[in-house]
Formats: sequence, C-alpha cells, structure tokens
Amino acid sequence: MSSPGLSLLTLNIGNPSPDRARRQLAWLVRREEDVLVLTETKASAGCRLLAEEFTAAGYAVHYPRPGPGEYGTMIVSTVPAAPDGGFGDRVGYLPSRAAAVILPAPAGALRVIGLYVPARDASAGKTERKRKWLAACDTALAAAVTEMPAIVLGDLNVLEPDHWPRYPFFAPFEYDFYRTLAEAQRLTDVFRYLHPDEAEYSWFGRIGDGYRYDHAFCSQSLSGYITSCDYLHQPREDMLSDHSALTMRLAIIPPAPLPPA
Repeated sequence: MSSPGLSLLTLNIGNPSPDRARRQLAWLVRREEDVLVLTETKASAGCRLLAEEFTAAGYAVHYPRPGPGEYGTMIVSTVPAAPDGGFGDRVGYLPSRAAAVILPAPAGALRVIGLYVPARDASAGKTERKRKWLAACDTALAAAVTEMPAIVLGDLNVLEPDHWPRYPFFAPFEYDFYRTLAEAQRLTDVFRYLHPDEAEYSWFGRIGDGYRYDHAFCSQSLSGYITSCDYLHQPREDMLSDHSALTMRLAIIPPAPLPPA
C-alpha cells in the first residue's frame, strides 16, 4: 500500500507503435500515481490508442495534438485536471511539447506542467531549434510559476551542470536552462532534494553512457512536502521505452479521484 499524498510519474513513451502502446498501457494502468506525464507523443496511431483507452477507462486526458512530424506531451490523471491550454500558447514555438493542467487540490490549486524539450545534434538547425524553444519555455514558465504552485516534469533533454560524467558536447545554453529552473524560477529539483549525491540515469547511450534527462521540479513552497522521488527502470529494462520513468510524491491531499468509467 502506497503512502498518502499526491503522486506523479513521468515517462518518455517514444511515440509507440499500437502494439507497444498496449504494453505501455498495461504497465501504466497498474501504477498508483495520480498524474502521468507522457512525453515524446505524436499524432500517431499508438498515441491515439493510449489517449482513447485512458479516456474510456475514466481518466482525465489532456493531449495537445502535435502538428505533422512534430512531438508533444500528454497528461493523464485519475483525479480532476482542468486543461491549461494557454500554457502551450504562452510557449508559442512548437507548443504541443508543453502541456499543463490545473489540479483543484483541497489546500489550493496546483499547476502541473509537462515538457518534452527538443533534442539536438551538432547541426546548426537543430541547435537553434532547441535554443529557441528553451528560451520560449523559460519565458512561459517565468509567468506560470508565479501564478500558483507548480510541478514541472518531463524529458528535458538537459543535464544538471555538475552531472557526472560530464559530456563535452552539451552547450552552455543547455546548462543555463537547468540553472534558470533552479535559480530564476526558484524551482526545486525533486530528485536532488532527496538524493543530493546519488548517480542515477534515465537514458543510456549505445556504449552504456548514462544521462539524467528526465526530471521533476516543484515550487519551493512545495519542497517541504516532498516524501519520495525515484527512477523506475522497469520500463527501459522491459523495452517498453528507451527511458526509465521517474516517480515522485508530495505529502499533500490530492483531489478526490474521478469515478471509474
């Protein structure tokens, strides 16, 4: 039996085929988290299957449909969650990569923001795309986190500045985005709050090099309520995804659950 409180999970689902989406669904519906933030969605058959099956089962589903060839984020919850469609509009550039909902928690409304930051290679085009998106997201977050307490989860495709090992191909602007979350936006890295020195990774390269790409942050006003935050490697080990999941829990009362379908 899990401990009480509001729980959330993020997982990069990798734009699954319908077959893999069904296997992901079987794992996700057994989870006890109140809110699921699923990144690397597309307007594809596999992602539509997930959205439709979750909806049919009584979950609240916020699935901003990505444009042709683009990616996005889906937020699924067992508790009431009002879609905050305006957050993607605030980002403006590649808006489906940013999704947000508002939870009517008994102690006060909370905004849950899911992000799927663009990846890049050494090309100038993809580097500029990532730089532009991070700048737009930073501006949107600066406003959103001042309006109400916020939780930010997803595949950020950035590393903390003192990540070990250190990889030389990450640019200063990528580390600056992490610093902005922690400093300018005054958000707490939930995993680091509980595990200041632990080396954990959510994605591995071809030669086994580890990267902590998937993150959870919360407003500092919520940090005293953090009770757990851990990486779950089963999805990667069972080939449901090439990423591990990240789960977190806050000792605050969640909204009453939605009735089952």
